[in-house]
Amino acid sequence: MSDEKSQVVEEEVDQTEVDAVEDAPVEGEQTPEDLQLLLEDARNKADEHWDQVVRLQAELENVRRRATKDVESAHKFGLEKFVNELLPVIDSLEMGLEASKSAGDDVLHKLQEGTEMTLNMFSGAMNKFNVQSVGKIGDKFNPEFHQAITVQESNEHEPDSVMLVMQKGYVMNDRLIRPAMVMVSKAPAGKPDSPSIDVQA
Repeated sequence: MSDEKSQVVEEEVDQTEVDAVEDAPVEGEQTPEDLQLLLEDARNKADEHWDQVVRLQAELENVRRRATKDVESAHKFGLEKFVNELLPVIDSLEMGLEASKSAGDDVLHKLQEGTEMTLNMFSGAMNKFNVQSVGKIGDKFNPEFHQAITVQESNEHEPDSVMLVMQKGYVMNDRLIRPAMVMVSKAPAGKPDSPSIDVQA
């Protein structure tokens, strides 16, 4: 082989080695496939983190709503024990007022007026805190607000209605504090009976 041919062959070999070195991946350099896998992994982690953020926001919103509801309930019913303590006072005033009406004496008349004024003051104070009485003669019996002490036949009252109130009931913000103790009417014998009512002693 001539020197010229030998030199051409050597140059071709050298160029092949250079091309092979250029085509080989550099150490630390990543292929497109590797980059695609890394991108998918990053997307999956981002989605997972986003789901966690959404769940945490929902939990925080639920906690906030529960706390708001608890505070509202505390504001509405925080005086329930206080109201329960006042109810016997109102009962006593009402009984005294009823007893005084049967006498014609001037002293009793003045006692009646004073008791009536005091009772009106109590009732006004209760109304300011959304406390109302329940249980009136003629009301339809409602087991949510009335406690039937006895049931009696009556021609004068509709069956299953309140014919006598032994003790008024009270509600605060539409929640029952104490049921009204009542006597309930039923149809006389021979007439269609009213629905059965549980009588509590």
